Amino acid sequence: MNDESTIIEIKDLSKVYSDGVEVRALDGIELNIKRGEFLSIIGPSGSGKSTLLHIIGILDTPTTGKITIDGRVITEMSEKDRSQARNEILGFIFQYHHLLPDFSALENVMMPLLIGGKSKNEAKTIAASLLNDVGLGDRMNHRPAQLSGGQAQRVAVARALANNPSIVIGDEPTGNLDTKSSDMIYELLRKLNRDKGQTFILVTHDEKMARKTDRIIRLVDGKIFEDNYFE
Repeated sequence: MNDESTIIEIKDLSKVYSDGVEVRALDGIELNIKRGEFLSIIGPSGSGKSTLLHIIGILDTPTTGKITIDGRVITEMSEKDRSQARNEILGFIFQYHHLLPDFSALENVMMPLLIGGKSKNEAKTIAASLLNDVGLGDRMNHRPAQLSGGQAQRVAVARALANNPSIVIGDEPTGNLDTKSSDMIYELLRKLNRDKGQTFILVTHDEKMARKTDRIIRLVDGKIFEDNYFE
């Protein structure tokens, strides 16, 4: 059983795709991630990082192995329970912000709260607070087309935090931004990690950004090739 400081425990995790030719995307992954860590997963195309991301994000299932997330054995759950766990435990930030174009920043952040059962007034209060946290208190009523790329991504960060997830996964969260905006998003994620104590997992091709995190997990050919902590 994992201790209280471990939020993700992965044991002997493998993922095999078979379409005439067997492809082992993940091969015996063993990995523990502690609560409140700020880490990056990197590797070349085809290394397995996207597959690992989808499994940690409860978007895919492994072929073999066991994964426990925030005390829940995900690999033993029904699809309904997996969906519920995904909504309760995880927040996602994607490379492209995927904001709804006809809704304001405030309404975009309110959406997961309303889906989760919050009243309109409660959702509005929480969403406004989150937009203030990401420095967009004066842009709440702007639609995505009225925001810069960096601002839109900050709205996406606020949306990812809406249901107060234990774990926030960033899938190339700065991959579509210029250097200045990328640095701003990184600093924002770092601040949120420190202030809120949530676990942040960033999947990225950006070595420069990865080396700013506290830990790098490098995948090569479906295996962990490097697992380094930084001061």
